[in-house]
Parts: sequence; C-alpha cells; structure tokens
Amino acid sequence: MTLRIGHIDYLNCVPFFRYLETDNCDVSVVHGTPARLNALLGSGQLDLCPASSFEYGRHWRNYLLLSDLSISACGAVKSVLLFSSRPLAELGRVPIALTGESATSVHLLQILLREHCGFDNPHLYCPSSTVEEVIAAGGTGLLIGDRALKAAQADLAPYVIDLGSWWHAFSGLPFVFALWIVRRDTVDERAEEVAILQQRLQAGLAQALANLPALAAQTADPSWMSGDELLNYWRAMSFSLSAACQQGLKRFFQLAAKYQFLDAVPELNFFTAPFSVDASELID
Repeated sequence: MTLRIGHIDYLNCVPFFRYLETDNCDVSVVHGTPARLNALLGSGQLDLCPASSFEYGRHWRNYLLLSDLSISACGAVKSVLLFSSRPLAELGRVPIALTGESATSVHLLQILLREHCGFDNPHLYCPSSTVEEVIAAGGTGLLIGDRALKAAQADLAPYVIDLGSWWHAFSGLPFVFALWIVRRDTVDERAEEVAILQQRLQAGLAQALANLPALAAQTADPSWMSGDELLNYWRAMSFSLSAACQQGLKRFFQLAAKYQFLDAVPELNFFTAPFSVDASELID
C-alpha cells in the first residue's frame, strides 16, 4: 500500500524534498497549493504532508505532528505579504483580497488586524480577478509563497507588510506557517513506514541545510530570483520546530480560538516512532 505524501509547490519546501531518499519506499508524491493539500489530507486522500498550521488546529484530533519539522520565521518570512496603496492604520474598512491558497495566513491576518490594530470586522474577500490585478489597480491584497516573492520584486504597491515581521512585533514570538502533519489512522496502520519516512525527511533536511548555498544555486531561476536571493530567503526562515516556535504556535491557536476560528485550543501531539534510527545512516 502506497504512502501518499503532499508536496507544496513553493520554494520554501525545496529543502525538505531535494535530498529526500525514497528508494525502497512505497510512496507517491502529490503536488499542490497549501489549500488543496489541506483538503486532501483532511479527507484521507493524503497520509502526511507539510500542511498549514491552521489545518492542524482545525482537525488536530485526527492528526499527529512529525517532530522538529516546520516552516517558521522569527521575524520576516518574505513570502507572506500584505500589499496596499494605503498604510496599515487606514485598512480598517478597506476590502482585502485573498488568493484562497492558504488557511494559516488568512487567519493570521485577521487576528493581527483585530488584536494589533483594533479593527472589529476586517473585510476579506476572494476577488473574481487575480489578487495581483487588484493590487496593481490600487487595492489591497494578501499573497503567499512564490507569488508574494514575485509581487514584491515587481513593486506592485507602496506599502508591503510582512506578516512574519508583524506577528513578531506583536507577540515577540516566532510564527509557524506550516507543520509536517500525519494522519492518526495512517500511524495506526503503518507506524514503521512513517517512522522511516520521518527519519529520511530529517536526514534530507540536514543535508540540504549543510549544502544550502549550492542548493540555492541549483534551484534558482535567474529570470526572477538569483541564487543569492534564494539563499537569503531560505535563511530568513527555520525548518525546525523549536520550543520558541511551539510557544508561538500555541499563542496563535489561543487567539484563533478566541475569535472562534477554531472550536478549541489544540494540543500539540507528536508522532512517536516505534524504533530509533540514526538519521546519518540514511544519507549515502
């Protein structure tokens, strides 16, 4: 039976997958946006993937977390950006366009607008045109991932607010945008396979981080991002899940529950492997 893994098609996921060794493993990889992979994971069409933190919060009773793996930032993340022709203080009644690709970033934006700015009822919507077109026409919009990186380079708006920086200024904590989530029913049936994959993910990530400049040079698309720019982007984030990151995640979940985006404050429950493997043994 094939283990089905989700793969977000953003540059920030490359370090997880570039050196992931899948030989002798019965796995299939499904590509998509965070929103699509969230839906597939929730419906049982995926077994595990790097998914939105909010997806874990919404269905945490059905999930476990792979240890020490995340996409987080203690400050600027560079690819979750709010673009506007107006300063932040004037956005209380301004419609904000969303891409529909993310759950975590949308709820983070709503929390910050309420908690930090005091806006009671932010107007967020999905436009009929692209968010980039809304921004270019003078509107306000949220972009994530590679689209956010490209829009920032294009100078689409005079005001660009990085939600990672905004959260850190508000809370003093890192923000966890994505977690490696595995379904509990998958663990019940295939714990040993999940354990091997977790070790290979950690080993592959360690190899990527040890060779990050070379990986950036190999991955970059010179038509819009140089190797040095990609390297700086990756270095702005963390791919682990430190105690501080867990504290920031818990704070986010508490505020999401406060505004009834979640029905309860989730517990952070981690997958425990039924055996131990030295990750270095999994790297040739």
